[in-house]
Amino acid sequence: MATTAPAAQQQQPGFFGWIERVGNKVPHPVLMFLYLIIGLMILSHILYLFGVSVTDEVITPVPLRQLANLRDALGGSVVPYNPYTSDVVEIPEFIVQEQTFAVRSLLTAEGIRHFFVSFLPNFSGFTVIGVTFLAMLGAGVADQAGLMNALIRKLVAATPAGLLTFMMVFVGVISSIASDAGYLILIPLAAAAFASVGRHPLVGLSAAFAGVAAIFTVNLVPVAIDAMLTEITNEAIAIVGGTPISLVANLYFNIVSTFVLAIVATIVAERVIAPRLGAWDPAQGQADETAAGQEIDPALEAKGLRAALWGFLGVLGLVVVLTVIPGAPLRRPDGQVGGNLPLIDSLLFIITLFFLVSGIAFGRVVGTIKNANDVIGKASKTFAGLGGMVLMFLMISQFIAFFNYTNLPTVIAVNLAGILKELDIGALPLLILMTVVIILLDFIMPGSVPKWAIFAPIFVPLFIRLGVAPQSVLAAYRIGDAPVNPITPLMVYLPFILTIAQRYQKDAGIGTLIALMLPYTVIIAVAWLILLAIWFLINVPLGPGYLPQAASLIFAWV
Repeated sequence: MATTAPAAQQQQPGFFGWIERVGNKVPHPVLMFLYLIIGLMILSHILYLFGVSVTDEVITPVPLRQLANLRDALGGSVVPYNPYTSDVVEIPEFIVQEQTFAVRSLLTAEGIRHFFVSFLPNFSGFTVIGVTFLAMLGAGVADQAGLMNALIRKLVAATPAGLLTFMMVFVGVISSIASDAGYLILIPLAAAAFASVGRHPLVGLSAAFAGVAAIFTVNLVPVAIDAMLTEITNEAIAIVGGTPISLVANLYFNIVSTFVLAIVATIVAERVIAPRLGAWDPAQGQADETAAGQEIDPALEAKGLRAALWGFLGVLGLVVVLTVIPGAPLRRPDGQVGGNLPLIDSLLFIITLFFLVSGIAFGRVVGTIKNANDVIGKASKTFAGLGGMVLMFLMISQFIAFFNYTNLPTVIAVNLAGILKELDIGALPLLILMTVVIILLDFIMPGSVPKWAIFAPIFVPLFIRLGVAPQSVLAAYRIGDAPVNPITPLMVYLPFILTIAQRYQKDAGIGTLIALMLPYTVIIAVAWLILLAIWFLINVPLGPGYLPQAASLIFAWV
């Protein structure tokens, strides 16, 4: 019979066990971010006293919505035009501006005033909280109604055992189509799916987390983030008069990366993570999470699943009607269905409706939901379990907001970019080195758009002059922006992931998650860089008509 020692004790030997032990000795995340805020206040004041600042060209968004509101307020007849030619001009989404960023202190009178005045807005404006509660409303009701367990049983039965891990990673990668739903729905589902087949739930959790976070910047189709990154790239290309790229400039690279990295992450999960975690003892988890789910008669469960399917189809039909009919609310105001579609902005709410309606339909048939009060009770129980996470969100939101206020992320990023720019090395080594710097910078500046707004005006023109196409620079940026996401303390969903992990391993802490995800980060980053280097050297298109090396481009400055 296996030893009764907890698995957490069995994991201690080795490098990753050391990381887990050290990481778990870090104070509670609430205290950790409190200490970080105090350290930030001191550091910002020291750098402020020394007058530290940087000046750089940065791509900034144009307030198109505010301009549109102003135009409408003036009667809709005001349009921008060139006063010399009297031609109507199109306002770009982004412009290049030279800006100076000085370190701002949190200990000056202005800084202390900002600290007190912004504390509430920092928290109320932290959109992750609303996203989490909205997603958990539908998923929580469906889970407590028994639908999630039924779906997991169907998923496990329909998926060959050898493909279960790959499916979790792959679905995690493509979940970026639905914004942050992968974090809030897929990761808990993956952990529960592995638990249902007797495998360690943290293997499933880590595999899904790797797919959702560490391979975040690629997909099988262009998603919302691609439009922003492409537009910023085009503004940087305009600095040297180059030809703009389209939304599909990285399409082939993204598709291949999706499959290759899903396979890589699957190998990491099966060959590194699963052996290290070993067998799972349900006694390690929280009692209410490790207990067997409600026993439902299989025939009744099948009827419930059919009812859930009808509920799903009903919501789907409503969404289709609200999208395809001319003038429908989920089309763009101009009646088109492409571009910045309200349907895309509504995906998380639509997914919540899918789970909520399907969960209620399932519960009504199997008897776990009898009336509206049961639905409210299940939703309330779901929210009640998120109290500790909300407290962590409170402190994380303050640290991120204060960190950005000091301008330290921008100062660090611009200085690193300046160092890279001065290096006299070949194009490919410089491209790889830029990617490594972005990987390191992602620890303190996780947002995709802010980093690219700083790096694009520097590196896109530089690499164009070296004969490297801008689509190659964008592909390299995608690599740098993703692998660190699961292990940075500034990952906004880290408290939620930790809460899920503690359902199955009560003593799990920040160190547990870092030790769990570090192999994914390192191996995915290395594999991805190798893929980029091979792609660059053989010079096959990154997208339709977009070669990595751009010797054929014609620029105004030549």
